[in-house]
Amino acid sequence: MMSVTVASAGTHLTLTSGQSVKRFHAIWLRDNASDAETRAAANGQRLISLRDIPADTTIRSADVQGQTLMVTFAPENKEVVYDLGWLDAHAYDVEQSPERGWTPPITETWDSGLMGNVPTGDFEQLSQNDAALRDWLGLVSRFGFGKVVNGPAKDGALFDLVALFGFVRETNYGRHFEVRTEVNPTNLAFTGLGLQAHTDNPYRDPVPTVQVLYCLESSAAGGENMVVDGFAAAQRLRDENEAYFNVLADHCARFEYAGEAGVCLTSRRPMIELAPDGELIGVRLNNRSLAAVTDVPFEKMDTYYAAYRRLGEIIDDTAMEVTFRLNPGEAFIVDNTRVLHARKGYSGEGTRWLQGCYADKDGLRSTYDALCRKPDLEAAE
Repeated sequence: MMSVTVASAGTHLTLTSGQSVKRFHAIWLRDNASDAETRAAANGQRLISLRDIPADTTIRSADVQGQTLMVTFAPENKEVVYDLGWLDAHAYDVEQSPERGWTPPITETWDSGLMGNVPTGDFEQLSQNDAALRDWLGLVSRFGFGKVVNGPAKDGALFDLVALFGFVRETNYGRHFEVRTEVNPTNLAFTGLGLQAHTDNPYRDPVPTVQVLYCLESSAAGGENMVVDGFAAAQRLRDENEAYFNVLADHCARFEYAGEAGVCLTSRRPMIELAPDGELIGVRLNNRSLAAVTDVPFEKMDTYYAAYRRLGEIIDDTAMEVTFRLNPGEAFIVDNTRVLHARKGYSGEGTRWLQGCYADKDGLRSTYDALCRKPDLEAAE
């Protein structure tokens, strides 16, 4: 049984159900009203701004009626109905994690133990079945990467893959880039050398948040793809040496790329990025593109480089990696703010041709959330 009590001054109310106790401020409730005068029914966007709500808003009365909460606000004398399930889902009177580098429940960190359970979707099913696409995108969101099989081995097929969830982000490399051996490469990615696990384009601001690599030819020996969970690596560093974690989170690195005429891309961001409340939200690591670090105080530079070295060692640990080979018509997608990717070296015999492009997580999350809200898909559960 849910009960409600209103503070004597009307500044907030308290909802109690068994051991659950959650408080909501009057101004927060009023700002989040969903009545027709406050929000547009078609899209849920606010029709008023905060200045239209009295600064001295208080709760005159509140009453639980079934699965709803009826609140009357003063001085407007306005009645608003709230769904109790919505309030529970959006409660902010909850204990915050005191640990820097925490991740939300929707994020699952991993190591090499995931090798036999790589999130995989069938291209044809993803293209024709919304439920299959929803489930695969959910796994990509949870683990930060995913693989696609049974796609067409044709030039430009990666655009069809991106179109399932978002839009291609064009860069100085064009709408896409070719990954195969070149005689005079402008980037080490275009050689047969193995590459250390890294995030792509850390010199961009904002960085591309999704990367897609699509295989068209693969007869050369070697060249297996590898991914490492940067969040798991950062948390392992934190658990081993909190000072190392903090110095990489508290100070910016600088990244630069100027490998083409007319291009000089630079950024200034920490290798380990945290939200103000300590949530781990990003990792940037790319030794090929690291510029001179100048934002660390002299007395902390030794610690910074020791931390950078140790993070690299953790990332290089085979216990952290998931490895797989891409065959023609197969692809993988990574959250470029979280998952580092690499490539084993491959020989000059045979061929190896991949096409890559960038997209962004907002499109991926939007597609996933929209599919989760489709009534017909919910009914099919």
